[in-house]
Amino acid sequence: MEDKTFQRIKELTELQGTSGFEQDIRAYMRKEITPLVDEVQQDGLGGIFGIRQHEEADAPRVMVAAHMDEVGFMVTQITDRGLFKITPLGGWNPYVVSAQRFTLKTMKGDYPCISSSIPPHLLRGTAGQKSLEVTDILFDAGFESREEAEAFGVRPGDTIVPQVETIKTANGKNIISKAWDNRYGCTVVLEALEALKNEKLGHTLIAGANVQEEVGLRGTKGAVNKFKPDLFFAVDCSAADDTVTKNGTFGHLGEGTLMRIYDPGLIMLPRLKEYLLDTAETNNIPYQYFVSKGGTDAGAAHTANEGIPSTVIGVVGRYIHTHQTMFSIADYDAAREMLIQTLRGLDRSTVQTIIEGK
Repeated sequence: MEDKTFQRIKELTELQGTSGFEQDIRAYMRKEITPLVDEVQQDGLGGIFGIRQHEEADAPRVMVAAHMDEVGFMVTQITDRGLFKITPLGGWNPYVVSAQRFTLKTMKGDYPCISSSIPPHLLRGTAGQKSLEVTDILFDAGFESREEAEAFGVRPGDTIVPQVETIKTANGKNIISKAWDNRYGCTVVLEALEALKNEKLGHTLIAGANVQEEVGLRGTKGAVNKFKPDLFFAVDCSAADDTVTKNGTFGHLGEGTLMRIYDPGLIMLPRLKEYLLDTAETNNIPYQYFVSKGGTDAGAAHTANEGIPSTVIGVVGRYIHTHQTMFSIADYDAAREMLIQTLRGLDRSTVQTIIEGK
């Protein structure tokens, strides 16, 4: 991996923005996309996309969409003691939330914050900690009262986002960060646009990132209605399941990009699968079949408008939706090449074959 790519990954993953509060990531994407496209447009919820127009007005329209948001929390109440009750934004395992560092983002500024936990000393002589819910966990920025917190500008509706440094593992093969779901997609969109900047494509390309994916694939619906693509490719990170065994599990680090054939919201169309398999094998791109219990923006896109053939060009990460995700550099490289070659190969005839299934 080139140092430029690692630095981009570091910048994007260390930016903080949970669902509905993606403004810092959007500003970064706007700056980076603008010189690579003909125009940049934003939808009503805040998704941002660069458009490379084909010379023919009726050329096929291909949309590539990451999502900018990461999982986080929203302050719902400030207690008398100056701590915060929260609601999760996105899916969290409650047992990974406690005793971690966060940033509390307010209108007056950003403040360090930690999630509460019960020391073992205070559990001695008791039946132990009860079954834990995410909303049971208080967050603590060190304020001594509700009044002090409010004086610093804290209000219900403010957000709390993990604070993490992005680093490489000792062997140099993997990266550890927060928010690879889905700053992976943001990174790969930018790198694909750079790689294809001086090439003529057989379609109008709409490439960028949606908002509010982690809270129900909300941003996609308005975006595909606005841009009306003929094909839709989500670029997203999924959960690896390889720490105990690779036998009978899906999602293994180091085995390539994902060929997501099924999830609860999407079945890949046969001709789209055939096109992606041919692209991977022709270009010697490592890939692995993937079946998921969760969905992506492709699940929202494919039922929109008059029906949009949709799929995912993805990677896996261990421990996603936590503070610390581990992901493979080789998998990222495979997914990047897969996206570039997929876009290179799409023209009017190929898109028509995928859509009509003939």
